[in-house]
Amino acid sequence: MITTLLWDVDGTLLDFIAAEKAAIRKLFREYHLGECTDKMLARYSKINRYYWVKLENGEMTKREILVGRFHDFFESEGLDASIAAEFNEKYQDRLGDADSIVYCDDSLNLIKSLQGKVKQYAVSNGTIAAQTKKLKLSGIGELMDGIFLSEQLGYEKPNIEFFNQVFDALGPVDKSEVLIVGDSLTSDIRGGNNAEILTCWYNPNHLSAGPEYRIDYEIEDLHEILKLL
Repeated sequence: MITTLLWDVDGTLLDFIAAEKAAIRKLFREYHLGECTDKMLARYSKINRYYWVKLENGEMTKREILVGRFHDFFESEGLDASIAAEFNEKYQDRLGDADSIVYCDDSLNLIKSLQGKVKQYAVSNGTIAAQTKKLKLSGIGELMDGIFLSEQLGYEKPNIEFFNQVFDALGPVDKSEVLIVGDSLTSDIRGGNNAEILTCWYNPNHLSAGPEYRIDYEIEDLHEILKLL
């Protein structure tokens, strides 16, 4: 029986791609950088993913990846890369703007429906600035039994140290009753494997996973969680 859900936030409960597009386009207008096209955003997303994998593998610090992704993106587009650090600071704030919040599969009401039935916690590698704002404005934060952010814990998913601190905070818990739900193989699923808890891969785009991951459940709609409880 599953008694505890660890929810990833970006790409699982909230549509991160939609927020990313809205935030970057808003800042392009603010900095008078011209139009940020879909093709440009696609190139940024590829660079961004490359950097986050570096973070998850412990090859870079969070500061290095947050600024480095924009530095590389601006250079690739022939823009002034010297604004990367300042751009990133503003980007973190814009990610949490109300008009950047889009729910995945009506996640807000799903979480409401599960209150009192299971314990629910947010576990995220997102920055404190971005996640605090978006969890508050989305209404998701107040519905959670707790929120665990990697910047506060000092470790990123998938590191076991991240999950050890989560379990220390939760108190005695049977790991066979804990399920992590997330869209990222490299942080959520690998993290669940490292922590020896159940894993649920949220995979609405029907991607393929390698044999190195233990995936206990795979869903394409968050409401499928209800069948697992």
